[in-house]
Amino acid sequence: MITVLIADPHALHRIGLRTLLASRRGLTIAGEATTGTETARMHDRLRPDVVLLGSGLPAIDVTTTVRRLRQTRTPGSASPRVLVLNSARRDEHAYDVLRAGADGFLPDTTTPEELVAALFTVAAGDAVVPPRLARALIHAVRHDPRPEVPVPKGRLEDLTRRERDVLTAVAAGRSNAEIAAQLSIATTTVKAHVTSILTKTGARTRVQAVIFAYESGLVRPPLPPAGPSLPTPHRMTNREEPTCGYCSSRTTLPSPNRWNAA
Repeated sequence: MITVLIADPHALHRIGLRTLLASRRGLTIAGEATTGTETARMHDRLRPDVVLLGSGLPAIDVTTTVRRLRQTRTPGSASPRVLVLNSARRDEHAYDVLRAGADGFLPDTTTPEELVAALFTVAAGDAVVPPRLARALIHAVRHDPRPEVPVPKGRLEDLTRRERDVLTAVAAGRSNAEIAAQLSIATTTVKAHVTSILTKTGARTRVQAVIFAYESGLVRPPLPPAGPSLPTPHRMTNREEPTCGYCSSRTTLPSPNRWNAA
């Protein structure tokens, strides 16, 4: 059972999210908060699997709250999983919250089934982002580093060859199971490598590890596709949980031709 802490200042928003999630098998509401400060305090007390920041929170509060949740992690405890549901139309806001440590970012036009699927995906340790934002985020990472936002400070030279292979695969959008199959190693070994990568790079999440992969030059943004439009994403079918076009056990910054590859 996945426990979810809902945060939104508007009662109607909270009621809608509570009603939706309570009706879905495998999800339970751990609590509800109305401000970023209350969210951090309730997270420390309840330790939910996922914190869902609703679209009613102001953009600056969302970024501050995400950063605060990451900083309050206690030794030996799991890093909080944070999914942001936001009405902002600026790609820069998605960039800010992901660099602050969020595991996913969805627009408020997301369907109920897509939101539920995203919660399962984030709870499993993977990340979620709308495909349309991937290229913009890659561009932002490469050309707008924003030093005021904490970013991984490790060195590429600190990673072993195998860890670089794993990080490259993570940045390409592959899940742990797919990386294991690609490299002919166990899934538990992949998880161990990911943990080591996070420790060595100083990243708190897979999202930040992917940012490190691009900023360090390990992975380079692909050239834009020749056609006028990007490939149409399709969905994975090997998960029991609902699927959505934003997740499918994917990490945040895959190259365009791998956004939702099965």
